[in-house]
Amino acid sequence: MSAERGEGVGKGSLLLETLRARIADGEYGVGSHLPTQRALADEFGLSRETVQRVLAELKSEGWVESRQGSGTWVVEPPIHSLIKLPSAPLLRAALGPFIARAFAQPSVRIDVFTLTSESLDAHIRLQAERIRLGEISPERIELRMLLPADSVDLPYPRANRSAASQADAAEIDRRLQDRLRDITRRHTSSLRAALRDLETEGLVPSVEVEVRKVPLAPPFKLYMLRDVEALFGPYQVVERSVLLEDDTEIDALDVLGLGSTLTRHVNDAGDPNSTGTVFMESWQAWYDSWWGLLDATH
Repeated sequence: MSAERGEGVGKGSLLLETLRARIADGEYGVGSHLPTQRALADEFGLSRETVQRVLAELKSEGWVESRQGSGTWVVEPPIHSLIKLPSAPLLRAALGPFIARAFAQPSVRIDVFTLTSESLDAHIRLQAERIRLGEISPERIELRMLLPADSVDLPYPRANRSAASQADAAEIDRRLQDRLRDITRRHTSSLRAALRDLETEGLVPSVEVEVRKVPLAPPFKLYMLRDVEALFGPYQVVERSVLLEDDTEIDALDVLGLGSTLTRHVNDAGDPNSTGTVFMESWQAWYDSWWGLLDATH
């Protein structure tokens, strides 16, 4: 991050992580404009110069474009986003508030099962900046993640067979899945480093981050604040265009993650038969069983 950490005690970094998280959650959909530089400067207590540097970094990462007199707008969603969310979206839960609620607790205990860790990375780094700013001060962070094993032959992303010849399809499949795994590794390493740095810097006394690879292709994403609440959402298979690093554009069958509906389920400690309690207990048991199995076999 090129903005000075001295200004606003790291608020330039906080702005960067906040904008990444808002884009990842669909608050700023593809084609929508970000707030003006003046509005962002006022909201975060920054100079216009620092805001400009943050926006330049977002542009260098490929998230946004800008033009004199036209402002800054979102041009690239995270990997599993395909569509711009409607202006009046369906009632749905969002990952950002869920992670914020988790980090507001003295003990942060999160379990995750997902295809990649891309969206989670943005929200984890946002909370790390909030800790550095002194806004929150958890005493312990424990993150467990189940991700698909590299050996799993994923059914997605794949070449769209109606748009690719049989001879090309296998090679396209390989390139698409290599791209997916590279994105997963990059963001998993990023969030792991963001959390462990907090312990190294003496900001959080205890941090544990563990990733285990499960021999499954995720048909859904699951985020659990252990024994408290959960977010659950299915992956939808869609046709989309994927741009590879060499600028080759591929017609692919992929899953829609960002635009899919996340539902929130809360453990009702006073009612063991409530739907929320039953959901939490059953899915926590599912998660723990896989976690234990992988521990025993790997």
